[in-house]
Amino acid sequence: MILILGVIAGCSSDTEGEGDDQTEDTEQEDTQNEGSEDTGNGEISGELEIQYFVGGYGDSWWKEVIGDFQEKYPDVTITEHAGPNINEEMRSRWVSNDPPDVVYIDGAGSSETQMVEDGQLMDLTEWLEGIELADGSKLKDSFIVDPADYDGKTYSLPLVFDTWGTWYDKAKFEAEGYEVPSDFESFMSSMEEIQANEDIAPFVTTGQYPYYFLRGVLYPAFGAAGGDQLLADVIQGKEGAWTSEPVLEVMKKVEEMQKAGFIDEGFGALNHTQSQMNFLLGDNAYIPVGFWLPNEMANDTPEDFEYGFIPSPMNDAGEPMAIVPDLRPLAIAEQAENPEAAKAFVEFVFTREYAKSFSEHTGAIMNITGVDLADSNAPGYLIDANKLINDPEQVQIYQKPHPMSADLETPISNSLVSLMLGNITAEEFVQEAEEAAAEYRAGLE
Repeated sequence: MILILGVIAGCSSDTEGEGDDQTEDTEQEDTQNEGSEDTGNGEISGELEIQYFVGGYGDSWWKEVIGDFQEKYPDVTITEHAGPNINEEMRSRWVSNDPPDVVYIDGAGSSETQMVEDGQLMDLTEWLEGIELADGSKLKDSFIVDPADYDGKTYSLPLVFDTWGTWYDKAKFEAEGYEVPSDFESFMSSMEEIQANEDIAPFVTTGQYPYYFLRGVLYPAFGAAGGDQLLADVIQGKEGAWTSEPVLEVMKKVEEMQKAGFIDEGFGALNHTQSQMNFLLGDNAYIPVGFWLPNEMANDTPEDFEYGFIPSPMNDAGEPMAIVPDLRPLAIAEQAENPEAAKAFVEFVFTREYAKSFSEHTGAIMNITGVDLADSNAPGYLIDANKLINDPEQVQIYQKPHPMSADLETPISNSLVSLMLGNITAEEFVQEAEEAAAEYRAGLE
């Protein structure tokens, strides 16, 4: 994993929408011949509905891929359902068992695990076994991080590789001589110094979407405290996981941050873009977000601001920092009206040429190994992050089994906001979380 992550250093432009014309004609030709062996002679036809969330990565890559697919399969009529609110707009379609054929699972209002539990996604386990890339290698062996595992079954293919972490203004830190933290002790010291000098609440996140803190801060903290097993146990709601001693110790750290006044007391009313804007304007010094942050906020980033990224420093002193890869998957609906066209599209997307194109469009990376990005200009924050992530003495990588179900994440997130506002203690939080996990398990029976 650590060696493969070296591809991050090659990621391209952090300007949304660039790259539409950057792919050479020969690369386009190779891309269209890669993946599905169908020659576009009419075997794949009919209407194909594709749902994709448009957020920090933009939609220019999707437009390119869908256009190329349409050119290869002219007998297919493609209907796109896209936008920042598409998950809510399409909810009634999913509930009424009339879903689109293909869905990119990302953004607020989406939950891969919930969709699997509700029987909404097609079992892709056997189909994945037969998919090959242009060089003859198996797609299933070419992922940076493997697909989510649901009792040995695969229901989605991880399209986008990302990881959450904590961001800061590198230029400001260097100018003021602020220490970049490497553990919780130095994190608290840094926030104390910044608060005294700047008269601000050093830490901000979005209270409207508490999963930013859950995934960006708590997941790596749980990994650092108890490894992959503890991370899996809390995500799956295993009995006793949330009231375990390692989890309680992590939550006491959050309580310590709140009691010190380091968490912006207005965070509860902020959505993700508002919290990010406050961070860029210097109202706060730290924010937990994924690698899409610079691209999403490109038009609002001050000229003198320089993005700095570190794994969220919740680890104890002397222990390596922790990151947990966060994937954005592509799936096919169980009730797809055109499953053959859906499979052809998904297979069409997963190529190394489109992985390169994805980096050119978004400044992020696709979850495919062996992508040559040597001729791309990587943003400085990705170069720095890559050096840090590839140093095992500083960073340990942990992997979750699959995303947390919305049925568990929602009540835990509500309790998390209460803790961060100072309305409940760490002990009360873990008790509420344990009760939520018990209700979640009962619902699965």
